[in-house]
Amino acid sequence: MKQPDGEWLDRMYNARAQVPGYPAHFKRWADDSAHALLSARCELDLNYGAGPNEQLDIFRPDGRGAPVLVFIHGGYWRSLDKRDHAFIAPAFTREGVCVVIPNYALCPAVTIPDIVLQLVRALAWTWRHIERFGGDPGRITVAGHSAGGHLAAMTLACLWRTHDAALPANLVRNALSISGLLDLDPIMRTPFLQPSLNLTPAQVGRASPARLAPPARGELYAVCGGDESEEFHRQMSLIRDAWGAARVPACESLAGLNHFSVLEALGQPGHRLHQLALKLLKA
Repeated sequence: MKQPDGEWLDRMYNARAQVPGYPAHFKRWADDSAHALLSARCELDLNYGAGPNEQLDIFRPDGRGAPVLVFIHGGYWRSLDKRDHAFIAPAFTREGVCVVIPNYALCPAVTIPDIVLQLVRALAWTWRHIERFGGDPGRITVAGHSAGGHLAAMTLACLWRTHDAALPANLVRNALSISGLLDLDPIMRTPFLQPSLNLTPAQVGRASPARLAPPARGELYAVCGGDESEEFHRQMSLIRDAWGAARVPACESLAGLNHFSVLEALGQPGHRLHQLALKLLKA
């Protein structure tokens, strides 16, 4: 089969070009996040490691023993910040969920496998400390958008005891990949991305969830916006093909949503995406 050319890949993966009104989404995220940071019970810029950008924010619910949602932002591993995504938290803290939003270093200063290991450290820190903030370390679900959807899937596939024998094998109970990039091979060949990501074939092999063995436990829900490009739909279907329906029981295209509005749906009570997240959290 002939490989798609660079122009086609740029068209498929350049979400901002596909959504000319994307700046309005970013402004909404920033405004709603600023409000969330002022109104929420939160602990900001907690260090989960000593490396670049290894801080996280925690949004506390009332009470204790809450399920934990760790949300990983997107930006093609090279842009955006946890503070742009605080708007995710209030709809979940109102449901009694403890929300953790980590930062990570950005390409090209680091590689994608480096970022994966940063998120492993963030999750290990969360498991060790979240009880202090009202969360239940035995009920951690990871969600992520776009590049964050890739990282969420990687945390479900992680062999935690290989990283640290003291960690539980099921540290991440479940995961939600929203518009996730689950096979990095086409990303490596996409001209507008590769100069800053510097992906190699070896990195593609070890950091593509769809090229890894299915997790031994847990469920991944994979979704994307109905208005996203065919490549985002293919990426979504690919992980179910690779891991099977038992591990990926939900694989859904959400009608009327683009690459940015699909993330906003996560924080909208009553929306299908919000309900899918709650189902994973309360499993």
